[in-house]
Amino acid sequence: MTSPGYILVVDDIPDILNLLDTTLRFKGYRVVTARNGQEALDAIQNERPALVIADILMPVMDGFSLVHHLRINLKTRDIPVVFLSATYVTPEDKEFAHAIGVTRFLEKPVDIEAFLPVVSDILGGKVNPEHQTVDDYEFYDGYRKRLETKLHHKNAQIARSEHLLAAAQDYDEKQAIAQSLASARAEHAEILKLLDQIRDHLNDSSE
Repeated sequence: MTSPGYILVVDDIPDILNLLDTTLRFKGYRVVTARNGQEALDAIQNERPALVIADILMPVMDGFSLVHHLRINLKTRDIPVVFLSATYVTPEDKEFAHAIGVTRFLEKPVDIEAFLPVVSDILGGKVNPEHQTVDDYEFYDGYRKRLETKLHHKNAQIARSEHLLAAAQDYDEKQAIAQSLASARAEHAEILKLLDQIRDHLNDSSE
């Protein structure tokens, strides 16, 4: 038996969203999906979930901001959250996630055999939700550091992909590299946008 309530799955990539939705529904869970953190908060206002499963890098509102919003609200601060990420996977990323109150951190691609027991344990009360241990300034400062590190990695990835694309001869290889490059550039743009927002928050808090 699982605890009452639904599982809120938040991811901007349709294939992953559909995979998690289908897998969890097949196991008998009630699932609601959202494509970014703001859609997730809207869904939570309508009905409180038993568990949130979220990507980190998403448009509009990313996973870090979503968790921060949940943890500073007395009504939602104890909702368990599982992060799934392919972008933020360093030890520092995971440490920051736990500091802001993430219950579990799993890397993509999703290993369903490892993922489902985590869901079952959390909903069965075997895992206690984490609580945010940083204040607003520490959150935004730590968030900025994570974004700046990720931006550095994306710059290197884009440069490498551009070099590979220029050297590739095979059509299929060129298509695959071009697709990867487009994805990296989109993530790069999203990180830049988030950095601007975070710097504004830090400037406001220092005034």
